Amino acid sequence: MAGLLGDAYASSDDEATQSKPTPAQPKAVLKAAPDVSIEVWSLTSRLSDGQSNGVQDASQLQVMLANPTSNALTYNVTYDNLARPVEGPTNPFKSTAGNALKRKNVLTGNAEETTMSEATFKTQHRTFQSLGYTQDPSVNGSFVGNQSAVAKYGGKDVVQLRHSKEDSAVIRSKRQKKGDSSIVDGDGAYLGPWAKYQSDDIAYEQAEAAADQELASDEEWVEEGIVPTPLAAPPKEATGYAEDLAGAETTEFHGAQEFDYQGRTYMHVPQDLDIDLRKEPGATQNFHPKKLIHVYKYHTKPITSLRFIPQSSHLLLSSSADSKLALWDAHHDRTLLRTFSGHNKAVTDTDFHPTGRSFLSASYDRQMKLWDTETGKCISRFSTGKTPHTLRFHPDGNEFIAGMNDKKIVQFDTRSGELTQEYDHHLGPINTLTFVDEGRRFISTSDDKSLRAWEYGIPVPIKFIADPSMYALVRAAPHPSGKYVAFQSADNQIVVYAAGDKFRQNRKKGFRGMNTSGYAIDVAISPDGGIVASGDTGGFVCFWDWKTGKMWHKIQAGGEGSGAVTCVAWHQQESSKVATGGLDGIIRYWD
Repeated sequence: MAGLLGDAYASSDDEATQSKPTPAQPKAVLKAAPDVSIEVWSLTSRLSDGQSNGVQDASQLQVMLANPTSNALTYNVTYDNLARPVEGPTNPFKSTAGNALKRKNVLTGNAEETTMSEATFKTQHRTFQSLGYTQDPSVNGSFVGNQSAVAKYGGKDVVQLRHSKEDSAVIRSKRQKKGDSSIVDGDGAYLGPWAKYQSDDIAYEQAEAAADQELASDEEWVEEGIVPTPLAAPPKEATGYAEDLAGAETTEFHGAQEFDYQGRTYMHVPQDLDIDLRKEPGATQNFHPKKLIHVYKYHTKPITSLRFIPQSSHLLLSSSADSKLALWDAHHDRTLLRTFSGHNKAVTDTDFHPTGRSFLSASYDRQMKLWDTETGKCISRFSTGKTPHTLRFHPDGNEFIAGMNDKKIVQFDTRSGELTQEYDHHLGPINTLTFVDEGRRFISTSDDKSLRAWEYGIPVPIKFIADPSMYALVRAAPHPSGKYVAFQSADNQIVVYAAGDKFRQNRKKGFRGMNTSGYAIDVAISPDGGIVASGDTGGFVCFWDWKTGKMWHKIQAGGEGSGAVTCVAWHQQESSKVATGGLDGIIRYWD
């Protein structure tokens, strides 16, 4: 060490280096640092070589050897080293995992660490829950809790109170036979876990084995030491299930005769009229109606939908909030032909199969039902447990989609009845569903004030339109050309969107002049595509020219105080016949 210090403090003068010191009397050796510094230097060098030797960091060792009287530090020190005791054992209340001090004082007193296995803790916990006492871990042989129960059971826990194998066999032999599972009532009926014991003096075993007996409380078990008598069986009337009204579908024919002289029903398209009902819809020019020609009365609550049968339109289907569906004759004497009953809450929407031989109905009873138009029979039922707001048949007729109140669009197969697809991207209940591009795509709108376009069968939207100026689009009608879709907007106007690849809004086309006031009011387009019709909260029906957006006509379609007109449907073959319905439950036929 002295040699090292001598070299360190030697002069840098060459002459002094070359000249040899004259021999003199020996001087005292100067030690610049105690021997411990050598240990620090050697430990530090070994740390630099990767040998920790039990020390995690050289800076920690320096802190350990720092002057305790110094009040200034020239380096950062960790909290653990600052709080380290100068001498003595390590802190017993410091956990090795989290390096945090354990809580000694709690609200209920002083908590001390006690070593106990998990099985022992669970046993004592179960003993306290069942018998009301448990061992005191701080004092051997003492118990906390109900001392009378301690004296009664001798301080045993629930494991020690178990019977031996021999005793358990004797107890099981006193139990009734479980019986045959194939027998429901009578002798030898299946009892299973409900089999009782033949003796009444077995309390503890009966409490564990008899599932039909209920303990009143732990306190009664501890204090009384008996099992209360089982409750009497409730009467069958109390446990009988009510009849499922959602599955009881009925139909009634109201016409003069169900079959004509050739055995044909009302499904046969009439040919004794002055108009051909078999031609292609939209082949003739349409005009707006001017006068009322007929009134249909059957429903007792507001009309929710009006649908003409596809192509011929010789039948009119109506649904109402009174949960009823009605089929009307649109020609001849225009009578009520058939009613359909099966929903127990208001019907929300209906849609005909492309052939007209069946139709779908959706209701607030969370059921969607497929009906036979001719016989009135309910073919099948569909449900997801949520309320359907709207539904539409796919143009091929084998599947349909439904918009639900839980923001989802579901797709069902009418042949198998299975849910085949689910479209879940909207942020609010679904309002409209419209097929475009010959069924390859469809457009959906929701209360989230957005419009989404989908490829049919693919649950990822291909177009998403949400503008801050948009309002909720509550009703929709496709244009007969297939190029546009008109939507009833909640801001008292009808907006038009392209049905092509871009799905952009046509800003040049807009129809205003009616008042919707928060109602879901239908928008309908004439078969030739030239006239747009819409209801009104004041009981009016408005008609606009498709090309110019000019309002052609406005007729009072409801009586005084009859309320809003919510449903409008164009006849597909006649030139100017329109059916309307509203809050008064009356269907009016215009020409």
